[in-house]
Amino acid sequence: MFVDSHCHLDRLDKSNEELQALLSFANRRGVEHFLCVCVSVIDFPAMLEKVQGLANVSVSCGVHPLHQEDACDFDTLLATASHPDVVAIGETGLDYFYSAETKDVQLQSFVDHIKVANTLKKPLIIHTRDAREDTIRLLKEHKAADTIGVLHCFTESWQMAQEAIELGFYISISGIVTFKTATELQDVVKLIPLDRLLIETDSPWLAPVPYRGKQNQPGYVREVGEFIANLRGISVEELAEVTTRNFYQLFNINPPSARATLG
Repeated sequence: MFVDSHCHLDRLDKSNEELQALLSFANRRGVEHFLCVCVSVIDFPAMLEKVQGLANVSVSCGVHPLHQEDACDFDTLLATASHPDVVAIGETGLDYFYSAETKDVQLQSFVDHIKVANTLKKPLIIHTRDAREDTIRLLKEHKAADTIGVLHCFTESWQMAQEAIELGFYISISGIVTFKTATELQDVVKLIPLDRLLIETDSPWLAPVPYRGKQNQPGYVREVGEFIANLRGISVEELAEVTTRNFYQLFNINPPSARATLG
């Protein structure tokens, strides 16, 4: 079974019934769990309300680096992220490609997110683009030894992946890896240790081949997994098993079998 380790269900332009149908479609394609990732603390209550009735959906809390108009202070982030349903802090991080002019605000926001993650002992979900040095530097300077996380939708260098892995982080790969132009990323994916690998859709964006150009959805994480399995020369079943196990371990979520036992 697969897991979509990073999606934005609240950003899909769907009614509750349509959203449930999308997740049912994903279930039929072997996707058993979904992490709905927050991009704005202001929008967190509405996001939580939209997904609370959906089965096997977890949530995060944070402010995306490209949403700094919705930036909040440390205390507000800490209070909101303390919600018992929140399994991770983010997505946070740095993006100098699209928004270098907000660098100073991004840096402070990222530090606040790291400190909240340390305080709550919840993993970080990190967006990073054209900001390798600052991303790794701040993680080294501010993260507690027991706070880990994931660099999501990874498109950076193998060197950065190595540095993050050495800090205890996971690397998550989106549908970008299926693009013909993503040869450098494909080379990196071949090198990532399997026990540090996650897969995601980042839906509603970045639909993988053969759906490129269409609205992405959690069910398409299967194409990401199949492509990576073929790229690495392993079975789809092995790729699904290891990335799903990594997901539950990172986010401290009981897999369905454990939930059934506990129930």
